[in-house]
Amino acid sequence: MKISSFAKAFVAALAAGAGVAATAVQDSVFTTGEVVTTVLAILGALGITYAVPNRQPDSVTPGRGL
Repeated sequence: MKISSFAKAFVAALAAGAGVAATAVQDSVFTTGEVVTTVLAILGALGITYAVPNRQPDSVTPGRGL
């Protein structure tokens, strides 16, 4: 199964943003600092995950694991 770098980065950003946002709204208030932290988590996940290439399959025998 081939996953594009953009799709991989999008899922990572969604997970990072959701995790930070869920933690930030525990007190029912979303402050400016929490918004900045959420945006930075999303951008960081997008950038880092997009920059890291997908692992290319090497000579792994099917069914034998990595």
